[in-house]
Amino acid sequence: MSNSSSSSTSQIWGGRFKSGPSAVMEAINASIGFDKRLYRQDIAGSRAHCKMLAKVGVITEADRDAILDGLAQVEQEIDAGTFEFSSALEDIHMNVETRLKALIGEPAGRLHTARSRNDQVATDFRLWVREACDRVQGQLQALQNAMITQAEQHYATVMPGFTHLQAAQPVTFGHHMLAYVEMFGRDRSRFADARARMNECPLGSAALAGTGYPIDREMTARELGFDRPTYNSLDSVSDRDFALEYMAAAAITATHLSRLAEELVIWTSAQFRFVRLPDELSTGSSIMPQKRNPDAAELVRAKAGRVIGDLNALLIVMKGLPLAYSKDMQEDKEPVFEVSDTLDLCITAAAGMIADLTVNVARLRDQAGVGYTTATDLADWCVRKLNVPFRRAHEIAGELVKMAEDRGVGLEDLSLADLQSIEAGITEDALACLTVEYSVAARASYGGTAPDNVKAQAALARQRFVDSEGNG
Repeated sequence: MSNSSSSSTSQIWGGRFKSGPSAVMEAINASIGFDKRLYRQDIAGSRAHCKMLAKVGVITEADRDAILDGLAQVEQEIDAGTFEFSSALEDIHMNVETRLKALIGEPAGRLHTARSRNDQVATDFRLWVREACDRVQGQLQALQNAMITQAEQHYATVMPGFTHLQAAQPVTFGHHMLAYVEMFGRDRSRFADARARMNECPLGSAALAGTGYPIDREMTARELGFDRPTYNSLDSVSDRDFALEYMAAAAITATHLSRLAEELVIWTSAQFRFVRLPDELSTGSSIMPQKRNPDAAELVRAKAGRVIGDLNALLIVMKGLPLAYSKDMQEDKEPVFEVSDTLDLCITAAAGMIADLTVNVARLRDQAGVGYTTATDLADWCVRKLNVPFRRAHEIAGELVKMAEDRGVGLEDLSLADLQSIEAGITEDALACLTVEYSVAARASYGGTAPDNVKAQAALARQRFVDSEGNG
């Protein structure tokens, strides 16, 4: 191996080894290819640690100032793209520290006093995941905003509601949009909960046992915006629950996005024609000129598999590790980074699709009654007006559905005489309950699909999720 690599190895590992690693060892051991994304967090952690060491008298104020100035220059170089990362230096921590030494000399060697790369990476990674939680909550809020806007516009737009993907009862398009608003609201709350739980600072736990230096962990925690230092040094360096919780919340969010995407794929088909996606998020076919493919929705649907797979990958990495740190944990970052990138893209795509969605109001209204979706309303009328048990009312409505089905007509096409042939007590006012407008208006229970309800719930959702900073 080269002299430079050997020198770098000696710098990292001290005098324990006579020679540096082989090329294979260097390749499998290095993480700089992906953990360089942590550079801002790594430098922030080093700044906080440096200030604390000076405050408690472990390093001088002159060394502190030199280190802080050097860290600022390192950050500027990385920001500018002029920093040369080296795989021989393994990770972001040693790349930064080595450059710091080149810039300021001996004081750089004092920075690592009372810390280890174990607590350093645990701190960096928490900071990064904490920012990812904040970012995704903002993105989900933008998606909710787009959905609430659609709900406000279509609070009275009637459409078929489904169970088992079979026509069930009429609902409104606004009601359907607000269902997803609630789902994404729960997602936001999960990220907020995960963020609150991870907001403890591992810095100062050192390799695993703490340190004999008189450090002030409360100070570094405050400096980095944490609520408090972590309580146990062993747990501090071996914990990756914060990453798993973030990924678990992301997997549930990706599942919700996939469900939404599946509906968009169905709704945009020629057989449904419920909605039209914007041109910018659709594609054509290389052979079929008539095609308009919902590729953005399909890819959002597919990418849920990546997110779920990444969560499983880290769970499997962590499941058998004894305390405290093991090198296996270097495998934690790539799946988290991929989850973050994937989720960012999927939420942005979903928000774009919803914001510019064209709703085919006439088609939705035409299809709202297909499949005898007002049969339950007829059964409910029999309960209220004829005072029969619901099970008997269900039988009456079921027989009338069969009659209409045999004739190839809708329930609303049956005459009063037809209805009375099954139940003599049915009167003319029962005919009114067979319209889809009646059906949705009748569902006025709290949380139901009645247009007035939906209008009020859209306003409440805007207050809960958009106008305030809360998560509902």
